Amino acid sequence: MPEKLVYTPTDREKAFLETVEDTRHQREIVNGLAPFFNERAPEDMMSFYSEDEMVKLKVLKDTDRDVENRMPVKITRHYFDLARNSKPIQRIVKPSADETLDLAGSEDPGNQMDFSPVEGLLHKYELGLMYVVSTCSAHCRFCYREELIARKEVKRHDGTVAKKGLAKIPEITAYIRAHNEIVKANGGIHPETGREKLREILLSGGDPMVLNNSKLAAWLAALAEADIESIRIGTKEMAFYPQRFDAAFLDMLDRFHETYPQVGLHFMVHFEHPDEILAKDEDGNYIQDEQGFYQWVPETGRAMRELVSRGWLTIENQSPIIKDINDDPAALRILQREFKRAGGENHYFFCGRDIVAYKAFNVPIETAWHTLNESQKGLSGIENHARLSITHYKGKTEVVAVSNDPIPGLPGSENGVVILKLLRNALSAPDRGKVCIVGRNPDAAWFDDYADRVLFDEAGLFEYDRFTDTGEAPASLASYTPQTGCR
Repeated sequence: MPEKLVYTPTDREKAFLETVEDTRHQREIVNGLAPFFNERAPEDMMSFYSEDEMVKLKVLKDTDRDVENRMPVKITRHYFDLARNSKPIQRIVKPSADETLDLAGSEDPGNQMDFSPVEGLLHKYELGLMYVVSTCSAHCRFCYREELIARKEVKRHDGTVAKKGLAKIPEITAYIRAHNEIVKANGGIHPETGREKLREILLSGGDPMVLNNSKLAAWLAALAEADIESIRIGTKEMAFYPQRFDAAFLDMLDRFHETYPQVGLHFMVHFEHPDEILAKDEDGNYIQDEQGFYQWVPETGRAMRELVSRGWLTIENQSPIIKDINDDPAALRILQREFKRAGGENHYFFCGRDIVAYKAFNVPIETAWHTLNESQKGLSGIENHARLSITHYKGKTEVVAVSNDPIPGLPGSENGVVILKLLRNALSAPDRGKVCIVGRNPDAAWFDDYADRVLFDEAGLFEYDRFTDTGEAPASLASYTPQTGCR
């Protein structure tokens, strides 16, 4: 058994961490369905589920279709208050008996574990994604990480089966240093994979913002000391519990920036629907001031303004397009417009992923494209930056266009085509920018649904081999061995 790695903070880290204050938060979380089944939930929340919904969910308890086995149920008081007057928000967090009618889907969407050299880290590009926690303040039913949140066992590329583990500072920083030292010694390119320096990290999970300030600060400082140039924090906390962005947290961010001014900091927030950010009146209409400007939910607006006022960080929104939540051009138009007006940026919209039970949530790929395209017809050039992405095994793939017209001379295009382009490509990114053209299938919800109508595929989206097919991991992953004694 390898010796356990030990991490010793530098004097600079220690000085920063000594300034961090932890505060106690009252999220008033209701966990699971049991409080509703047993009538122990707060009295005003008991009406969240109708009697018919309760009966259907109870019948499934302890069966193969138990909705809580697929994805745990969780909600905060703040989000409940928003959901009372919003069907789309209810759909985000309320389980439905229908969601387990078809449990088809991948236990490891995108075969992510093929790119996990260290527990809790995914390293595909110049960016590494880390699982730093396995829960959120509330749980979206369509969550792309349902296998992590529900603590399910996943098959690894080496054939072992285990639950996904969480990242730890000693192992992660040791890997970053080891990888980057090899890259530096080879003139800026890894000799086996062609990858450049691992320079950017996404703190994910779960939601990093459920961690206290001290733990978040420890991660930020350790990554900065490991020569990471840019850190993203992926979070839906501004929707679930915006009060988390309090004075103590903001002060921690300020101190981090003072200590490590060269490190970029980016908040990747998740708003699916304008009902999560805009205040409503008793009739369910958005509140506007005398000039016609929409008014934000007070706590959310304050959190957004505080982050935006710190010009050295960025705030970007990304969201999947999900059935009966935001598959509505008008809603997406308002969301993009208002988020940009508040000082944020619209990053990605996603087609649904192939998670377990994805057919209950995903809209067809072509429908998602038409929805986003229609929504952006009413937006200005600075408001409509978001692209539509679908996560293929090879990397993020943009749905560039859906056409009703055939391509002259291209058999199979008679009913129109869908054009896909590989945006992100693992390792040395040999196929980035390459395209794939498939014949239309208005019912297609995943790549498999186009397999019989591929017309042109220089990107290799429909002809690829997983590393597990040969029992081998990428060379840089398979050859990495954690070294002891790393700081």
